[in-house]
Order: sequence, then structure tokens, then C-alpha cells
Amino acid sequence: MSARKETTHIITEGELLVALRERSTIWQCRYKIDGIWQRTTTGERDLKRAKVKAKEIALEAHIRKKNNITPITRLFRDVARGVVKKLEAEIAQGVKKPSNRDYVIVLTNYLIPILGKYKVDSIDYEVLAELDEKRIEKMKRVPSLSTLLTHNAALNMVFDEAIYKKYMSPVSKPLLKAKGKKSEKRIEFSVKEVKALRGGFENWIKVGRADTRELRALLRDYVEVLLDTGARPGKELLDLKWVHVELDIKSDIQGTGEFVEEEDQVLEIFNWKLERSLYLKILTGKTSKKGGRLAFGTTNSFNALDRIAQRNYEVRLPEAIEKYPNDYIFRYREYLNDEEKKAGKKPRLIPPTSFVKLFRTYLTEHNLLIDPATNKERQPYSLRHTYATMRLLHDQVTPQVLVKQMGTSIAMLEKHYDHIMTKQAAHQLKGDETRQLIRADIVLDEKYQYKETKKKKS
Repeated sequence: MSARKETTHIITEGELLVALRERSTIWQCRYKIDGIWQRTTTGERDLKRAKVKAKEIALEAHIRKKNNITPITRLFRDVARGVVKKLEAEIAQGVKKPSNRDYVIVLTNYLIPILGKYKVDSIDYEVLAELDEKRIEKMKRVPSLSTLLTHNAALNMVFDEAIYKKYMSPVSKPLLKAKGKKSEKRIEFSVKEVKALRGGFENWIKVGRADTRELRALLRDYVEVLLDTGARPGKELLDLKWVHVELDIKSDIQGTGEFVEEEDQVLEIFNWKLERSLYLKILTGKTSKKGGRLAFGTTNSFNALDRIAQRNYEVRLPEAIEKYPNDYIFRYREYLNDEEKKAGKKPRLIPPTSFVKLFRTYLTEHNLLIDPATNKERQPYSLRHTYATMRLLHDQVTPQVLVKQMGTSIAMLEKHYDHIMTKQAAHQLKGDETRQLIRADIVLDEKYQYKETKKKKS
């Protein structure tokens, strides 16, 4: 039998004691309940007061058990930190990466700081009201419904973990409701603004400092692909590798309908047409759990990726796909000064870290930041909304096709683009052909000529 440490003091043999942990001045309480030793802090540095507190803790646990309440409880922050560790382990294993990252952020930045001091089984509707109030203070805005749903999911994870470890009973788990701010109309760019957005990049890149031009050029290509594919800004593109690109190059010779005389022959003029498009295998983001999706990109996306390949590798797009399949696409070459170049240093390919801020700067400098209709600032997500609006309104793409391309749902399209779908329907319902078919003829068929119906006399 090992010798008892001087830092351990028995209160009730085999039932209750207090002890000091190494490098700690606060006494811990250890008590046995249901045959299992439990441990918690007394919060006291004085031994006498620590013994009194330990007796209170043990007594409370036995009273809770007698009243069919879980005898062991923990602070919210302790249970929540355990949940965070599990989520981070799953992220490292590649499990539910996007949603798990969201839950970690919510727990770390909001739930633990606000609810951490409470015992996990004591969180009632009054405490949840405090959470609502402090969360708004911290966010400096009323959270949206989708934000609250994410917070509630993370909160339920903590409660479920506490129930599993018998720190709280299922009946103590509060029912969480989400009454967030209704989503507002999505802000997009008009056709005229898109032209200005795309047209301003070339000069903006040239006038930038030497150490910013590569990043500015990458932003241009990032914007081009977002506008062309409707992808979500962020990880959907930034996690793409060259192996995720499938090219679709077609050539065709088409007659122009124009003719020339040559050596006593009349020959039609033909044009050679080259169509270059591609497919992007998007594996991260909201559709990752469904195995990803294929997003179609036109010549604009092809040219954007081709420019990246030339800047980073000095090769064209097909060769970059073949030679560097596992390299990330959206990277830019590190700027080297003259001394570094003379020393033979080779530039690294760096991931962008400030696209949101840089995009805002670009919009500000080109008078495109504020939407004139809503007076609100545009964000990178405005490019995705622009894509959806233009495809629905101008290209007559059906919602069913758009759902697959954008990795969204019919319900989301109806919710956020109902006004656009109404305009699309109005265009389709004009029914020019139908109106031509059913127009009233001046000369009626004899079968349909008006015939007076005489009323019978009574």
C-alpha cells in the first residue's frame, strides 16, 4: 500500500477526502457515490474551509441522488471543452470538417465564455435568455435564423455529452428554439456593375505595389470563377487542386454564309470555333458530406485557371493539371526582393489570407461596394447571388439545373430568389406563340356564327 501524501486529508474513510494537486494551492474534493470516486474543486486555499466545502459537495450529491437527480454534475465549460476536443479530433480525421469547424468556433467564441460558469444541469430558460442577450452584445447584431440553428446544434452536443456521462438527466435538457432575424434580400451586382467589376481589374493590378500584384491577380481570377460557376466563396474554391479540374475542349468549323470567288469557284467562308470549358469537382463546403458536386465553368473559368497556371508554373492549364495534380490551385507566388533573388531563393506558392478585405478594397476603389437599392455593403457572397440571378433571369436556367450546379436546394432558391423566379415566370408566361394561336380571327367559321336564341312565350 502506497504511503498517503501529506497533501491528502481524510474526512470520512473510504468516502470523502480533500487533496492538493501538484503545483496547485487550491484543495480538491474527492467523494464516492454509487461506488465511484468523483473529483471536483472546492475553490478554497484554506484547508479548514476546504473541508467544510467538501462536506457540502458530498451532501449535495447524495441529496440529488435521493431526489432522482444526477448526483454528479460539472461546469458547462468543462463538458464543452471535452466536446471541442472530440470535434477537433474528427476534423483531423476528415470527418464533417466544415460543420465541425463551425461548432468549434461557436463553442469557443460564444457558448463557453457566456455559459461556462454555470453547472451544465442548471442551465434553464432564464440562463438561455442571458445567452441571447450577451450573444447579441458580442455579435453587435441580431443573429440570423441559420446562425441560431448552428448555435443550438453545438449547445445540444454539450447537453448530450453531459447526459451520456450522467452529469445531467434527460429531463433537465432544455428545449432550444431559434427565433432569429429573417433573411434579407440577397444583394447582387447588376449587369452594368458586373462589366465594371470585371473591367477594372487589369489596371488595378498594374497600379498595385510590386509585392501585391500577384495577390491582386489571383483575386481577379477568384472573382471570375465565382461569377462563372456560382460557387460559394471560401473553401469551395480555395481547397481545389488541379486534379479536381476536368477540361472540356471542343473545336468546330462553321460556315459563315458568306462566299468568295477563287479560281473560277465560289467558296463559302468558314470559321474555326474553339470552345473551352471545364468541370470543377468541389469536395469541401456544404455539399462535402454528399460526396461533393460537379460545377460547370465556361471559357471565363478556363481562362482564369490558365492565367494562374502561367503565373505559378509558367505552363498552360492542361500541363498544370498533368504535372501538378496535388497542388492547390488558388495560390500566388511569393514576392522576392532583389537581394533574395540574387541569393537564389525560390518563391513559394502562398495561400491567400485576406481576400475578403482585399475584395472590399477593390469594390470601394471602384464605387461598387454599396448596393444603391439597399444601401448595404456587398460581400464576396454577392458574386454567388449575381450568378443565380443572371442564370435565372437572363439565361432561363431552370431551378432544377441551378440546384445541382450551386449545391443548394429548391427551397433555398424559392426563399432567396423568389422575386427573380417570378420575373422569369412572367417572361415565360408572356406566351407569344400561344397568343398568336388563339388570336381572334375577323372572319369566323360559319359553325360559330352568332345565332339569336328566341325566348319562349310564357
